[in-house]
Amino acid sequence: MKTVLKTFAAALLLGVAAMGMAKAEPVKIGVAAEPYPPFTSPDASGKWVGWEIEFIDAVCAEQKLDCVITPVAWDGIIPALTTKKIDVIASSMTITDERKKTIDFSDKYYNTPTAIIGPKDQKFGATPEDLKGKIIGVQVSTVHADYVKKHFTDAAEIKEYQTQDEANQDLAAGRLDAVQADSIALDAFLKSDQGKQCCDLKGMVAPDLAVLGPGIGAGVRKEDTELKEKINAGIKAIRANGKYDEISKKYFDFDIYGDDPQAN
Repeated sequence: MKTVLKTFAAALLLGVAAMGMAKAEPVKIGVAAEPYPPFTSPDASGKWVGWEIEFIDAVCAEQKLDCVITPVAWDGIIPALTTKKIDVIASSMTITDERKKTIDFSDKYYNTPTAIIGPKDQKFGATPEDLKGKIIGVQVSTVHADYVKKHFTDAAEIKEYQTQDEANQDLAAGRLDAVQADSIALDAFLKSDQGKQCCDLKGMVAPDLAVLGPGIGAGVRKEDTELKEKINAGIKAIRANGKYDEISKKYFDFDIYGDDPQAN
């Protein structure tokens, strides 16, 4: 009898251990710890909301992944991924060859043009000639920073900011002549009370696929091939079953997936 009880107890312990091992660890989804409407923003209660939050939640639900939104400083988000403080970057990060030297990416999940905005009382466009002698603001460690350094350095003064919001605030305050960023993010600013008063769209920048990349993807560690495959399968599934469009229609009146080779 004692032998039977010991055997049962051992089996029970093994079963409990197996259950513990089988329970998957939460997947930490890294987003930039700053408002970036309409993609990611904390609401009044501190909960993260926006198109990109709903998108990644849908991907995780489709693949039965236990995902947790984890805010991280933008300029440290790739190191946070490589050191395993987060498991996925879902923060409007452009797929670029330079970034792919360090991390891998899922398939594209959206793609929108790059824009220049400026004061309403100034008339100019988005070319180097238009921006000659002006001060342009961009967010640090973005493809926009790379773009202006490549195309506008000889014409304009470039000022980098830790967050897009800081650049927008300096533009509204008259300390900048122009700001470059993703067209949708800038459109959200232009529709705000402050943006309506100060600024308007000056134009879309000329395409540069080498810098602006083919679109936005989820960043993953190079070794996490299984996780990457699950994210890709989730993206494909929600685009096929209509969930992607259902989410997008709440925020946009156009196809954010896009075929244009520009992105932010």
